[in-house]
Amino acid sequence: MSTRARASAAVARAVGRASRALGRGGGTALPGHVLVRLDPGAVGRLAADLPGGCILISATNGKTTTTRLLVAALRSNGQRVITNAAGANLMSGVATALAEGRTGQGAPACGAFEVDEAALPDVAARVRPTVLLLMNLFRDQLDRHGELEAIAGRWGAMLEGMDPVPRLVLCADDPLIAALPRPGSDVIWFGIDDPAVSAGGLPHAADSIRCRACATPLVYEEVWLGHMGTWACPACGLRRPTPVVAVVHAGLDGARGARPRFRTTEGDVTLDLGLPGLHNVMNAAGALAAALAMGVPAADAAVAISGVGAAFGRGERVRVDDREVVLLLAKNPAGANENVRTLLLEDRDHDLLVALNDRIADGRDVSWIWDVDWEPMLPRIRRLTATGTRAHDLALRFRYAGLDMSRVHVIPDHGAALAGALAALPAGGTLDVLPTYTAMHEIRTDLVARGAASAFWDPA
Repeated sequence: MSTRARASAAVARAVGRASRALGRGGGTALPGHVLVRLDPGAVGRLAADLPGGCILISATNGKTTTTRLLVAALRSNGQRVITNAAGANLMSGVATALAEGRTGQGAPACGAFEVDEAALPDVAARVRPTVLLLMNLFRDQLDRHGELEAIAGRWGAMLEGMDPVPRLVLCADDPLIAALPRPGSDVIWFGIDDPAVSAGGLPHAADSIRCRACATPLVYEEVWLGHMGTWACPACGLRRPTPVVAVVHAGLDGARGARPRFRTTEGDVTLDLGLPGLHNVMNAAGALAAALAMGVPAADAAVAISGVGAAFGRGERVRVDDREVVLLLAKNPAGANENVRTLLLEDRDHDLLVALNDRIADGRDVSWIWDVDWEPMLPRIRRLTATGTRAHDLALRFRYAGLDMSRVHVIPDHGAALAGALAALPAGGTLDVLPTYTAMHEIRTDLVARGAASAFWDPA
C-alpha cells in the first residue's frame, strides 16, 4: 500500500479520536470523509491490502443483523475481521472502518461491511469485493431510493460492470434478487423450504410480483414474507432457483427467538437463534450461506451464529426496573408486517409504543403506514402509545383500522411517551416498541439515560 494511503488513514484515525474525545459524534463517518478527501483511492488500496478479501452485504431489511451474524462466523474460523459495526453503511462509514481497522496487532485478515442499497454500486466499485451478499429489496424511503426497479436496475448494471465478478450469495426467494446475476455467475443461493411458515398468500402491499424478464404476474406456491416465496413466471419460465442453503424447519419461538434447521452442502445444521421472527431466520440463512462462501465450515458457523444477540434496536431486549422493553425496528411495510406477525406468536396482550419520525434518515414520505397490516393485532392491543414527529398520523391510521381510541395515547415527545408507556405498564409486563430509524435512536438514548442500555452494542 502507498505511503500516501497510510498517511491519509493515520490522519483519518486521529480525526475520529478527536471527535469522540470532544463528544461531537461523527466517529463512525467523519474519519471516512477525511480519508476519501485526502486520498480518493485509499479505500480501494486499503481493501486490496486485506489478504482474506472483503464481503459486502446489502439489502433493504436485515443487513445490520446479518453482518453481525456473519462477522461472528468469520471470527469463529480464526479470522481477524474489520467491519462497520456501528452501522455506518455509506461510503464514509466503510472508509472509516478500513482506516481504523489498521490499528491493533497485525493486519486484519478480511473485511465484512454492510452497505446501503443506494450506495452499493459506488462502494463495490472502490472496494472490489471478493464476495457479495444481496438479500432482499423492499419499498423503503422512496424519496431517496426511488422505486424498487430503479435500485434493481442499478444493482444489475453494477454486476454487469464488475470484472472479475465476485462470488455471489443471493436470496432465491426474492424475484428481483434472483434476476440479477448474468449467466455463468458463481452463485450460492439461500432461501426457505418450510411450508409450515407460509403466509398463505401475498399481502395486499407486496412490492415485487411481476417477472423482471417479461413483466408477467408471478405465480406463488408459497409466500414467506412480503413478495418473497416460491415463485415462477408462467410466461417465460423464469422461476425461483433451488436454494443450496435452505431453511427446512424455521423453529419459531414467539418473540424470544427460533431454533431453525438448515440444509447445506455439508449436511444439516441447527441454530439456537436468539433473534425473533421469520425475517431473522432468513437473515441467519444469508449469514450461513455467506460464511460458507468465505470458507467457514457450516457446523462452526452455526455455533457462532447461535451465540449472537440482537443488534442495536433489532429485537433488542432491555430491563427497566421490573419491566421489559423490546425494540423492533419498523421502517417500512415489510419490516413492520413481520414485527406484527412475530408479536402475534406471543400468547399475550400487548402494550405498544409505535414511533414514527419523518426525518431524512427515515424518509419524508410516511404514507407507508397505511400498507402495514395492523388489523390482526387490534384485539390484542391493551394500550397503544403513538409518538414521534408524525404521531398524529399514526393515531389516525389506528382510528381507521378500528382500534378503540380510548386505548390510544398520542404523545409526540418520545421521552414523555416512553415514560408514560412504562408507567402504565403492569408490573412484570413487556413494552413492545416499534420505531422508525431516528425514533429508535431517540428512544434508546432515553433508555441509556435510565441505565437500561448501552450507547452502542459491543463491536468486538
